[in-house]
Amino acid sequence: MVLRLQSDLPFFTIGLGYAALFAGVTTLVVSLLASFFVGVARDVVVGAALALVTMLFVSQFIYHDIFTTFYTVFSAMHAGQVVEFGDDVVGKGLDNAGWLVLLAVPLIIFVGVRTSRRGARVGWRQRGITAGLAVALLTGTLLAISWGDRGQNSAYDTYYGEGDPVASVDRLGLMTTMRLDLTRTLLGSERRPAPPPAAMSPRDPTPRGQVGNPSPPPASGQPADPGRTAGAAPTPVENALDIDFERLMAEADSDELRNMHLYFSGREPTRTNEATGMFKGYNFVFLTAEAYSHYAVNPVLTPTLHKMTRDGFSFTDFYNPLWGVSTSDGEYVATTGLIPKSRVWSMVKSGDNAMPLAMGNQLRRLGYATYAYHNHTYDYYGRDISHPNLGYEYKGVGNGLKVAKTWPESDVEMIDVTTPEVLQNEPFHAYYMTVSGHLEYNFGGNFIAAKNRSLVAGLPYGDAARAYLATQIELDRALELLMDRLEEAGVAERTFIVLSADHYPYGLPKKALDELAGHQVESNFELFKSSLIIYAKGMQPRTITEPVSSLDIIPTISNLMGLEFDSRLLMGRDVFSEADPLVIFNNRSFITDKGRYNSMTREFTPRPGRQVPGDYVQAISEEIDRRFYYSARILDRDYYRVVVAR
Repeated sequence: MVLRLQSDLPFFTIGLGYAALFAGVTTLVVSLLASFFVGVARDVVVGAALALVTMLFVSQFIYHDIFTTFYTVFSAMHAGQVVEFGDDVVGKGLDNAGWLVLLAVPLIIFVGVRTSRRGARVGWRQRGITAGLAVALLTGTLLAISWGDRGQNSAYDTYYGEGDPVASVDRLGLMTTMRLDLTRTLLGSERRPAPPPAAMSPRDPTPRGQVGNPSPPPASGQPADPGRTAGAAPTPVENALDIDFERLMAEADSDELRNMHLYFSGREPTRTNEATGMFKGYNFVFLTAEAYSHYAVNPVLTPTLHKMTRDGFSFTDFYNPLWGVSTSDGEYVATTGLIPKSRVWSMVKSGDNAMPLAMGNQLRRLGYATYAYHNHTYDYYGRDISHPNLGYEYKGVGNGLKVAKTWPESDVEMIDVTTPEVLQNEPFHAYYMTVSGHLEYNFGGNFIAAKNRSLVAGLPYGDAARAYLATQIELDRALELLMDRLEEAGVAERTFIVLSADHYPYGLPKKALDELAGHQVESNFELFKSSLIIYAKGMQPRTITEPVSSLDIIPTISNLMGLEFDSRLLMGRDVFSEADPLVIFNNRSFITDKGRYNSMTREFTPRPGRQVPGDYVQAISEEIDRRFYYSARILDRDYYRVVVAR
């Protein structure tokens, strides 16, 4: 009940009832185990169980307060890295001290009562009754779940399938969610999607967008599109590699692998378009910016971000969904074009896989010098394993990147010390994971916020919102320095920059987010709305109004650079292609050009003037299930090594 109140989950729902029933089963099981002990030993068993439950609820309470989701068993096994953010955790604990005391009330009461008297020895008859009650209560609860609603994110779906942790806690309760997560982690069970269709329906061949004047001048000696003749548009070709799926299906050693080949061969590839090769041969700088948001774009406070947004591709309906492992999963989506697998750290798990479609590997094969940098601990989230595998020479704090040891560290310093290395060879590709925008957003414990405090002093916001904007000023100054260095090196006109966030600024209290937005931010869709920047000096600005997400970054960049890639093997789309837009959220809500579907309320809201068939939501939901499933299988089966690794 306390967790529901703090996390804004619906309170009086059937999920609270299921949570209570499962809590009853847990109570009976602990009581049964304790019955085999007497006196102090029995107190120790029950006290230990209550202490464990209290610890789980306290830790999940604080985790949700920071990340707005719940941690998994896999993340708990790697909790040692949290020590680096110990001050943030302690701060959240102090902020929520009253709530945490409430969570400890059952343990406090038990300690007070049980030290005053001891229970009598329990006989086998009573144990049998307790065990029978536990079995009956569990059976009845499972029958109720099975006989009830079986729709997406229902109690049935979250119990027997797999989905968003927040939805599972809402429908089943925290303890049951963690039990299921532990079971799935140990046994490897997964939600099975609808079977892949034999073939995808043909798409409208009419291109969705015209990009006008294509680009600033390409690198010396390299035409923007060698296949294009003056006055004639090139014939569109499919963005697909020569993969013999028929042979692969015949040679598959399992039904799972055969279904993977069937699914990917049946997907309609995107085609080249007027944006193809717009940045062919260009140098490329790619940034995943910590907690960056469109709220930070301001002509006075952040003039460089404002210029890049105004003078580049402007995406007015871009979303950066929050996945299970916050920053790491955000990086994974932006750099691989795949949906993260739940319960694991997908980025580090990919470190042993072939990742030929990652930009580092794609461009390294073309002779680019490829670098990656992170201005915090180099092995945090296992980046020392994942990033070299993505095709980069990687440096962070501790393995070659030297910046001042502050918290957080400065993005300006990172750009300052790395650009001499990046600019020494052309063509180059540099990837940056920034950290200056990291929580907590205050002027006492955040070095970057304190550094830029005077620049936000007069703003009409509370301390948290102003501190957040102060951290984003550091990102803006870093981009300003980057562009100055590109100018000094004479490569600005043949270098393009892409920037997106890892996630929305979840370190901000909801009240502060509402302040920055100027209204109450809707929590299922608008909360994840953000900004994607694609910019090159001298390019013709363009506004893209279609729904776009971070899954679309890799296929879009691949197309803009005129690379050979297979769009069927990525979970997003080239935004300039004819492919229908689809924004997928972790709880399996979605946005398309026809409307938006809230999986928690199961309501579809069509766009004005749009008519959709009756089975539209079901069809899109089934495809989303397939994308979650087959994206996880790419990771588990090292699928790229089977079909495209060279």
